[in-house]
Amino acid sequence: MARYRGPRLRIVRRLGELPGLTQKNCTRDFPPGQHGPKKRGGAQKAKESQYAVRLKEKQKLRFNYGISERQLISYVREARRRKGSTGEILLQLLEMRLDNIVFRLGFAPTIAAARQLISHGHILINNHRVNIPSYLCKVNDSISVASNSQKFLKKSIETFTNSLSAPHLELNTEKFQAVVRDTVSRESVGLQINELLVVEFYSRKV
Repeated sequence: MARYRGPRLRIVRRLGELPGLTQKNCTRDFPPGQHGPKKRGGAQKAKESQYAVRLKEKQKLRFNYGISERQLISYVREARRRKGSTGEILLQLLEMRLDNIVFRLGFAPTIAAARQLISHGHILINNHRVNIPSYLCKVNDSISVASNSQKFLKKSIETFTNSLSAPHLELNTEKFQAVVRDTVSRESVGLQINELLVVEFYSRKV
């Protein structure tokens, strides 16, 4: 499946902070484009349409969690089938993906790096090797690093820091093990987003 492999700071400048996409800091606070920032006294920036606002919120989910349009649509459909707020359930589904949980535990600097760890067989779920990044973890699932990968992972962890808190996960740093204690709450989602606009974006498509 095709993944975005272009310049990541360009996406951050357009959509805002995306912790799952990159750890790099952006020094430019204006959107990308060959003409640069608007000069003072020049033409005012055109007001974004309602469609553009909702499209940006949808793109935040896609780029932050590294999923395709088809995958996101399937998550929206699943969120609609379940009882409760569709927007919050959608975020819970994305947050409970294995690649995101490995990232939130601090085992990888980005979700893309976490996906690589999983696909290479470094991660165990309930003592069974799982190499599917989109695997949806459940409450009380045990997530650990394979014994022959812990030394390699320890060296990698020392090179980066993860400032996102994850109260729904219980981590044992010495044993490289964690347990999913609860479903993620809305306040614990590590992304600034209006999920209702995403649901509205797909209201006529799904």
